[in-house]
Amino acid sequence: MKAYFDHERLSAYQLSLAFNEWVGEFLSSVEAKDQLDRAATSIPLNIAEGNGKFSKKDRARFVDIARGSALESAASLDVLVSRKLTTKARVDPAKHQLVQIVNTLIGLPKALGYCFDSGTAMMREEPDFAFGSEQEKEKE
Repeated sequence: MKAYFDHERLSAYQLSLAFNEWVGEFLSSVEAKDQLDRAATSIPLNIAEGNGKFSKKDRARFVDIARGSALESAASLDVLVSRKLTTKARVDPAKHQLVQIVNTLIGLPKALGYCFDSGTAMMREEPDFAFGSEQEKEKE
């Protein structure tokens, strides 16, 4: 596909579109779908909007919103499994896609020289975390 805009070249954007493709197919068979639909749609929309901002700080803020939407999508899938509206096996491939999206989105603000401090919601220079990192695995 020809890229017309800069955000179309971002791997996070491409990954989020692949996730949305999975969500579209999945939602056609699930009744409780509105929150997942909104969260999944929010990921590429915020990536695109943020990439169009001139300020690095604004770009980083929209990337952080997209990351939050990816995490919300993962939680929505967990809720659907807990309510027995789907199975863990069915959502595992999508959760793997979400891990890739989140990891990519963590790297974007870092590449801009910014990230959000999760404790204060303030911008700071370097992240001290990675989704799915060895530190997180040790805590489990």
